[in-house]
Amino acid sequence: MTDPLQDPQFFKDPYATFARLRGAAPVHKVPTGSTGRYSYVVTGYAEAREAFADPRLSKDTARFFTGQPSRRNLHPAVSRTMLATDPPQHTRLRRAAGPAFTPGPVARMRPYITEVVGDLLDVWAPGDRVDLVAGLAVPLPVTVICQLLGVPADDRTMVARWSNELFAAGRPDRIDAASHSIAGYMAGLVEAKRREPDGGLLHSLLLRSAAGELSDDEVVWMAVLLLVAGHETTTHFIGNAVLALVQHPDALARLRDDPGLIPTVLDELLRFDSPIGIATFRYSTESLVIGGTEIPAGVPVLIAPGAANRDPARFPVPDQLALTRDATAQLAFGHGIHRCLGAPLARAESEIVLTGLLTRFPGIELAVPGENLQWRRTRLMRGLESLPVLL
Repeated sequence: MTDPLQDPQFFKDPYATFARLRGAAPVHKVPTGSTGRYSYVVTGYAEAREAFADPRLSKDTARFFTGQPSRRNLHPAVSRTMLATDPPQHTRLRRAAGPAFTPGPVARMRPYITEVVGDLLDVWAPGDRVDLVAGLAVPLPVTVICQLLGVPADDRTMVARWSNELFAAGRPDRIDAASHSIAGYMAGLVEAKRREPDGGLLHSLLLRSAAGELSDDEVVWMAVLLLVAGHETTTHFIGNAVLALVQHPDALARLRDDPGLIPTVLDELLRFDSPIGIATFRYSTESLVIGGTEIPAGVPVLIAPGAANRDPARFPVPDQLALTRDATAQLAFGHGIHRCLGAPLARAESEIVLTGLLTRFPGIELAVPGENLQWRRTRLMRGLESLPVLL
């Protein structure tokens, strides 16, 4: 059996593969490459929610790979972030960064986000053919997270390129090189903020470092994580949401006629085409049973929010975009202690951008046949390379 999650067709439409796996069992054993190793992929909703909260599934990547031969040269700033730790270290790290992404600080960012969205939309006019990914879905979240971190405007394009290359599936050399580039840059930026504090997010992390709550390395690693995680997922959330709407004209018309509904349908848009196909790495620290499947100790366990969000046992008629559906339980942001820290910011950015886009360009439509769209070849992220639309 070959790995179904590496089939080229999977990247175009993962939902058929997810449905087939889930139909066989909500937790499925799949091969990993051609080495004889294997993983377990969790495709059922109830099972994914259970797995997200199970402490026997560790995210301590360094511990799992200790002693295993590798030719990789990934920088620790990427491989040892908060996403790759368990409590109590994870608890300490999350507590340091968490306050910046709570509803209060995010609400105070809304005027700035609205201004950025307006500036990006100002360069377009009705009737234009544009790439919504390159012109809007990428620059908006990059600009916002760089503003929070204090990344100078002239450096943001370069930083975004490195971040994008961290997800260059099948190109470990590019991924490793990008990890060192972005870590080196952020280390320099942290030192600059140490010399000249600006009261921003990095400054707050440096204060925690001075208080002994974070090491110097952890400040840099946290900065890298916030930079990358702070925009990649939101980029794909925006792109996938706009694509879903232009491919469902009735839903688009409803939101165009009543933009006030947009905040209430974000969960359904996230459920319908999750920007996270398969969550970040976990492995079993002991044998356990999930969904009736016994998982031995010491094997990778891949939780698939993209599959769980299309489980008909939880969301009837899951392949239908239904704006009236209560999808608040969707798992696109994960669940449990590792639930996405930046979810409130991602929701605010997506709400503001969809409102601005549909208000200014009510006639937006897809400029190419849907089957011609190119999807990124990574099973972690579900996102478009580009989204040509007519305004």
